[in-house]
Amino acid sequence: MRATQSAAQAARRLARSVIGPLERAGHRDNPREAGDVDTDLDAALWRLTLDATTLRLAPRAAPELLEATAALQDLACAADPDRLAQVRELQAALPPGIQSQRDGPYLVTNVERLTDWLGDALPTRPQMALCRCGRSATKPFCDGTHAEIGFDSAKDPARVPDRRATYVGQQLTILDNRGICQHSGFCSDRLATAFRAGHEPFVAPSGGRMDELIRAVRDCPSGALSYAVDGHEARAQVDHGGTRAPAIEVAKDGPYRVTGAIALTDGDGNAERRNRGASREHYALCRCGQSQNKPFCSGMHWYVEFKDPVPDPEREPSIYAWCGGLPALTRMTRIFYEKYVPQDPLLAPLFATMSADHPERVARWLGEVFGGPKAYSEEYGGYARMISQHIGKGLTEDKRARWVALILRSAQDAGLPADPEFRSAFSSYIEWGSRLALENSQPGARPAAQMPMPHWDWHTAAGPPGSRISALEPAPEADEPAVLPGADEPVSFEKHIRTLFRHRDRQSMQFAFDLFSYDDVKHNAHAILERVRNGSMPCDGAWPGEKADVFERWVKSGMLA
Repeated sequence: MRATQSAAQAARRLARSVIGPLERAGHRDNPREAGDVDTDLDAALWRLTLDATTLRLAPRAAPELLEATAALQDLACAADPDRLAQVRELQAALPPGIQSQRDGPYLVTNVERLTDWLGDALPTRPQMALCRCGRSATKPFCDGTHAEIGFDSAKDPARVPDRRATYVGQQLTILDNRGICQHSGFCSDRLATAFRAGHEPFVAPSGGRMDELIRAVRDCPSGALSYAVDGHEARAQVDHGGTRAPAIEVAKDGPYRVTGAIALTDGDGNAERRNRGASREHYALCRCGQSQNKPFCSGMHWYVEFKDPVPDPEREPSIYAWCGGLPALTRMTRIFYEKYVPQDPLLAPLFATMSADHPERVARWLGEVFGGPKAYSEEYGGYARMISQHIGKGLTEDKRARWVALILRSAQDAGLPADPEFRSAFSSYIEWGSRLALENSQPGARPAAQMPMPHWDWHTAAGPPGSRISALEPAPEADEPAVLPGADEPVSFEKHIRTLFRHRDRQSMQFAFDLFSYDDVKHNAHAILERVRNGSMPCDGAWPGEKADVFERWVKSGMLA
């Protein structure tokens, strides 16, 4: 079968998430026992998936049908991208939406961006069922456990009252509804002089600068906060001007953070009732099953100590994961470029014309360097793109040192980890990278554009002096010409392969292995071949095809010494 689950696992999933919901909705006319589904399971699942998806297209389709469709799409399409593309096309006309099924999961339609708390993408289907009871074994996805434990989606009468308060300040008026708050601490932890946990009144709107207040309000994930200027609420600005695409973030040990104005409906398909002043663009949905204000998060995950399963507690986390991933790095770069750079006389002129998405670009660069996904390389062009941003800038040591000092201060402000191990690793890259930027920006600099992306881990060093080709190094002397073998001549390392590499190639890769060493090249031969074929090695341009062909001949012929 195409799906990764065993027949027994699939049978349990069908019983819980397909047959069960359809039974409850009265849609099952000819019941089958769960133990019978192992006969031609793959073909049967696919037929059921197409039928269920087609039925699901009907206006106001029953939520139980949506739940069953989600399970079927997951089971039938897990290992087949062609099937997934087919159901995406079949369901494409439906708008993005989330339905809070009564006593059941969140039924998510056509939301393509689902990320974990690090900002890494999770697999999506056109129709998904996300766990709401907190007990699924396949979090964040529903496995039908809510029906077995008797999950209750009703609100608690003792919940925080729906009351919107107004706090008038010197520059802004802050609007706040505590009945929506999910207690993420994004405001009180980052601007404690204005958002004062444990004090009354909670909001002191003259306790922060206007830009700091606006940042805190716009970052509020629950939609509890807003602001007004001269008596007029700036809801459109608080909601990011409608520029954010539909997305769901699965917060660590916490709620679903929804952005991008995804429509939210109740179990009957009607618009979910919101508290006064609540944002329609961003909101937080309970994931622990214990909120007093279901479906919205009320912060109860803190009190019930809701935890996500740890995939591998013995595995060493990357620097990227340890610091909080892309959201944490983006928070840091936004503080740096929004708060510190504009008021600094050395850096403000340098970044006065930067693009609006520059903070996000730098965060993606840092994320990739520290072991995260290849977001910068895939979206912006990798190392060569970053090098191009420094050419001709004529940076000075004073500017470099100021950049380092302020990015480290921004890391502190953003709440990145303060343990010595993280700060040592983080600071070492910031120093190393900033000094390369200084070097590459000088007049006459010739940085090697094809160098691989730097990658920092807990054990990384930049390599010994001389292991990197300086952008300020004079042009190298000509190397001896490469010796290419005849058509029928055996290819050997000493006679042919070693001559393909220049001294500057050897120097540029010295941090990883020695290109003049037979053992090193043999051990890394397949990686070297891939790089010389795709142009990522050597450091200043792709090999001509005839040299790459010789290296491939050597690899395929047994790699003679």
